[in-house]
Amino acid sequence: MENFFEFEKPIVTLEKKLTELREIEKSDGVDFQTEITTLEKKLQKVIQETYAKLTTWQRVQLSRHPNRPYLLDYLEELFPDFLELHGDRVFGDDGALIGGLATWTLKEGASTKKVPVMIIGHQKGRTTKQKVERNFGMARPEGYRKAIRLFEAAERFRLPILTFIDTPGAYPGMDAEERGQSQAIAESIRAMFALTVPTCAVVIGEGGSGGALAIGIGNCILMQEFSTYSVISPESCASILWSDSTLAERAAERLKMTAKDLDQMKLVDAIVAEPGGGAHRDPKGSVESLKKALEKEFGPWLKKDFRDPLSKESRAIRDARFEKFRHMGDFALKGRA
Repeated sequence: MENFFEFEKPIVTLEKKLTELREIEKSDGVDFQTEITTLEKKLQKVIQETYAKLTTWQRVQLSRHPNRPYLLDYLEELFPDFLELHGDRVFGDDGALIGGLATWTLKEGASTKKVPVMIIGHQKGRTTKQKVERNFGMARPEGYRKAIRLFEAAERFRLPILTFIDTPGAYPGMDAEERGQSQAIAESIRAMFALTVPTCAVVIGEGGSGGALAIGIGNCILMQEFSTYSVISPESCASILWSDSTLAERAAERLKMTAKDLDQMKLVDAIVAEPGGGAHRDPKGSVESLKKALEKEFGPWLKKDFRDPLSKESRAIRDARFEKFRHMGDFALKGRA
């Protein structure tokens, strides 16, 4: 079954025509190169025009696109030696939030440097079975307690931390609440603030509520171009404000949840450009774009000397993170002293 949204229909139609022409050209030996070139140019123009004028709600839809690259897709390309670590040592393992060790190969001029890193992030599923196993990317308390365990391990072994955010929110089920969901989220946030190693958070899809913030306390925070980050989902917001979840589109506009909105409010450090038509149309191009952004934004933090947790530079890394969040939302009233 094809996955596309209503506003993508003109693009999908042109792509189908292109595919048909190429297949006919290949099977019948007819030269359609002129027509194919014309259609390719038209397709690129339609893609550019469509994605240049997306509404906030359309961007929300793209952040949830089922073909969008997930965490494991990025790890396969960027960190092929990723070693997953399981369990919170309290209750169990959580497939919605995974973490482990990897080696990051960084460019330093003409040479390269291998840096061991701790990676933690949300993982959604594609098939029905995977969605159930991953709980639709909604982590339970054991997921966040696993994250805390890995934060503490990274602090102990002086490993920089890279987190990937892609969740509609923490799981709100009764069993999760019984096991201390809110406490686990709060303790995860506290653990990240206390770290003296560099941290970077990347929103690669949905960034929903405390479930996202629990692993989002970074020295640098990046958002992919068509990702979203908000205190609440548009549907839930509409249900609370107007008792009507069908007004989600209006709520999305009010929430200011797109990468552009958060960049303007200085809540994120950089927007990671996505290939034309979004990450789901060109996953490999999205991987390359993210790699360059990480090297540019997080790379400088890794050049700091944080081998000693009590050193001045390590404490400065922790303090910089605290100050970053401490001043979020600062504003001045005109005419007031």
